[in-house]
Amino acid sequence: MPARKLYFEAIRVGDELPALAKAPVDRVQLSRYAGASGDYNPVHVDELYAKSVGMPSVYAPGMLVMGMLGQLISDWARGGQMRRYNVRFIKMVWPGDTVVCKGRVSDRHGSGGRYFVEIDLWAENQKGELVMKGSSQIQLFFSLEDENRQRSGQSPIVVEVPRESLSNATANAAAPTANAAVPSEEGDEANERREGVTSKKTVPREKPAAKTATLPSAKKAKK
Repeated sequence: MPARKLYFEAIRVGDELPALAKAPVDRVQLSRYAGASGDYNPVHVDELYAKSVGMPSVYAPGMLVMGMLGQLISDWARGGQMRRYNVRFIKMVWPGDTVVCKGRVSDRHGSGGRYFVEIDLWAENQKGELVMKGSSQIQLFFSLEDENRQRSGQSPIVVEVPRESLSNATANAAAPTANAAVPSEEGDEANERREGVTSKKTVPREKPAAKTATLPSAKKAKK
């Protein structure tokens, strides 16, 4: 039975992809990857050579870990189309390391009958250390009805979805409220003016202190 497809209408910003934990990397896997990819760089398969160039042992090609993150995306985006995928290598992966691939929906938007989600991706080793970072853009049908319409030659369902970003949501949550007190030298008087309250204090103000000269070094720093 084929896996249930994923549709845009069911996705929300902040949704986390199910983590994908791979089996510990071993030298047999490195040899098989070399044969499959045609990348026979000896630092990945020849222990003696790797040590001769200063490495403690052979290590996994970055493209192998990239493929693991790619599997995370393909397993999650059932029926979707990958439009962009990029990664940045952070830390080497050695034989015996367990790679855990993770992801989170960071953005969603749609216009003109085309719907996209942006995914933040990263991979960690068994110590929780970051070994790779990346991102991907996936295009999806809006719903099952939308898919059926398009596959039958009809026009897509058009729903204008403004960009919803995880970074914007975080920034809005951290922003101060409009009713927050205004921090200033006049303190309460500034807040009273903002709230339409007239102060009736009759306490005379103290005579301001005489101005002091500015040091030459301070002037230079100010510029």
